[in-house]
Amino acid sequence: MLLFSIIAAAIAPGIALLTFFYLKDRYDSEPLHMVIKVFLVGFLIVLPIMIIQRGMSLWFGDHPFLYSFVISAGVEEFVKWFLLYHLIYNHTEFDEPYDGILYAVAISLGFATIENIMYAWFNHASLGALMIRALLPVSGHALFGVIMGYYLGRAKFSEGKLTRRFLLYSLVMPLFWHGVYDLILGTMTHFWLWYIVPLMMVLWYGGMGKVTRANNRSPFRLLKREEEVKL
Repeated sequence: MLLFSIIAAAIAPGIALLTFFYLKDRYDSEPLHMVIKVFLVGFLIVLPIMIIQRGMSLWFGDHPFLYSFVISAGVEEFVKWFLLYHLIYNHTEFDEPYDGILYAVAISLGFATIENIMYAWFNHASLGALMIRALLPVSGHALFGVIMGYYLGRAKFSEGKLTRRFLLYSLVMPLFWHGVYDLILGTMTHFWLWYIVPLMMVLWYGGMGKVTRANNRSPFRLLKREEEVKL
């Protein structure tokens, strides 16, 4: 029973956050089966990413800066970006800017959920430890997904040089913030909380702003207003 409770606690944050961001889609909700599929893709990439990271760690060593920005954040964010670009970016369901956020959050939380289950299983984690992970790494992955998806949405509905610029931002920006997050946790043993809490506050504030701006750019916004006026 205790094991079941711990596994449930490891899964719950990812499901709760995905539900939160799904409900933030104000104008044209995505098909739930599509969101779940992308969430499950996040499950599948954990093992290949771990293998790549292990090989890179053996090859390059564990220098904190290199590990944080290249081996950890670099590999994870690139794989998520690569799959989103090839599976979702040109999909017919990607029809408003917020969809980029939702699908990027879905794949990120799928990855974070399996990571959380593995942590709980191999470290015999307490419920308290899982609560901390819900507030930090799981929500961190979700917010990196918001950043990636926001710029994917901007790229999708831009033209020319702006498209290429936003595509670059969609990879570089989440990678940067993820790297900063990992560097803090990897190098600070005593005062990390004084840095990670402000960082998470900045990410949440910025992330919610991106959610609002993405929704405001929806082509369905005016249609919904017209329907409300008619009623």
